[in-house]
Amino acid sequence: MAVAEGTMRLETPVRKERSPWGDAWYQLTRNRVAVGSLVFIVLLILVAIFAPVLAPYHFAQGSLEDNYAAPGARFLVGADFMGRDVLSRTIYGARISVSVAIVASLVSLLVGLTVGVISGYVGGRVDNIIMRIVDIIYAYPFIVFVILMQVYFKAMSRRGGVGFAGTLIELDSMTGGMLFVFIAIGLINWLQMARLARGQVLSYKEKEFVEAAHSIGASGGRIIFRHLVPNIIGPLIVAETLQVPTYIFLEAFLSFIGLGVNPPTPSWGAMISEGFKGLRSYPHLIAAPAIALCLTTLAFNFLGDGLRDALDPRLRGKV
Repeated sequence: MAVAEGTMRLETPVRKERSPWGDAWYQLTRNRVAVGSLVFIVLLILVAIFAPVLAPYHFAQGSLEDNYAAPGARFLVGADFMGRDVLSRTIYGARISVSVAIVASLVSLLVGLTVGVISGYVGGRVDNIIMRIVDIIYAYPFIVFVILMQVYFKAMSRRGGVGFAGTLIELDSMTGGMLFVFIAIGLINWLQMARLARGQVLSYKEKEFVEAAHSIGASGGRIIFRHLVPNIIGPLIVAETLQVPTYIFLEAFLSFIGLGVNPPTPSWGAMISEGFKGLRSYPHLIAAPAIALCLTTLAFNFLGDGLRDALDPRLRGKV
């Protein structure tokens, strides 16, 4: 059957193209482990926000009559040496880990990105000075440096102060000792991010699209914010996500050795430190915080791996 020319036109369906970020999200949703980890992290954030509603008791509420109470109807996972509900303290402890993960990541990303972009884009003597400063700071033992900073902050809190120091001490007291933990972790962790951002900028600023922007008279700020940062932010986010478990473990370690948050503010590390001495007799003291700490760090690791696979086209289909 012949069809008259011009009477029928077959329309080819138009395939809707995804943006690079949309394509990355599509690739991420195909990774079931990463999606499951993302769901766990979202639930953990909700638990941290609504801890007063979800926790059966306040984290500081306890009675010596209930010390070392075994798991049961009243205390689902038992009570600690002061009769405080371990489950409630574990739920409230999620606030510390979530806060450290968010604040430390943002500080590291923003400071490292700013320093790295300036160093890589300006180059020359500025790049040399900034990188030498980074190298000098990077040469100090990280853990020792953080411990010394926390010792200084704790001593300053006990001694008290006036002016700016007094304001910091008051804010730290209001946050249960979290402010000085944020400062100690945030002052160091941006170094690796600055190096990574600088390397990415050095690679991209020689590309053709950057040269084209230069040729039409685009300003340095426009080139940085419209061309460089959008192209380098993906690897930086992946690297920062993979560093989140390090921040959480660092806070837990500081709390474990008594240099973290102030008692009775619950932290998973402090709870493990309080319970490990009676581990053989009362294993329930560390079971809940230890499991929560392990699951949280695993979730961030799996999410970081999923983001790396989604944002790096070279890895798609290989995992």
